[in-house]
Amino acid sequence: MLNTGERPGRGDYECTVCGEVITLNNPTDALPVCPRCHKTTYVKL
Repeated sequence: MLNTGERPGRGDYECTVCGEVITLNNPTDALPVCPRCHKTTYVKL
């Protein structure tokens, strides 16, 4: 499981609470707070 603020690299990440998918395009991008439910945990798709 990944958390807001981590920089896991390029790819798609799914919020573990609501299923919102966040795409990171830059390897230095950090995971944000989920824009839909405001939770902070993700899994890599």
